[in-house]
Amino acid sequence: MPRTTMHQRHSSYAERRRNQLVKESDASAQANFNSDWVNYKGAWATNVFIILALRVLFGIVPAISSELAWTLTNISFNIVSFFMFHMIIGTPFDFNQGACDGLTLWEQIDNEVQFTPAKKFFTALPIGLFLISTHYTHYDATNFCVNLIVLAIVLIAKLPSMHRVRLFGINKIVD
Repeated sequence: MPRTTMHQRHSSYAERRRNQLVKESDASAQANFNSDWVNYKGAWATNVFIILALRVLFGIVPAISSELAWTLTNISFNIVSFFMFHMIIGTPFDFNQGACDGLTLWEQIDNEVQFTPAKKFFTALPIGLFLISTHYTHYDATNFCVNLIVLAIVLIAKLPSMHRVRLFGINKIVD
């Protein structure tokens, strides 16, 4: 068995470490323009404005009651945000050497770190909308069940245990 010198062992370790650092830092060193917007307070205010605008739009339709308007607001906002955050993968920008190609927008936020202020806000927003919708529907059982199912679907997708998990082959990257 050939003997290795201390210099050979050190250089192989240094080379492996350098290669590992290059792989890890290249993509995350640059800003992710696809997901950085969620950290801006203006984006947070815009989401609240969208909820209010949906409620007003549903409220001005004569055939829609106030209770149904809140339920439709909850359903509409959560479906759109679910598709935006959890169904669309990749990024339209070619800036990160393909590091985000297989990730949803939710997974790209804050370089995949969990429980950041942005992720907390976008988790709390559907919960708050659910509570408001439930209150203004006067705790009607049908509306409550519909709102709860929509909330559950949105929140389950946001759980840390669902990070990079693809159910039923949806959004699965084919090599």
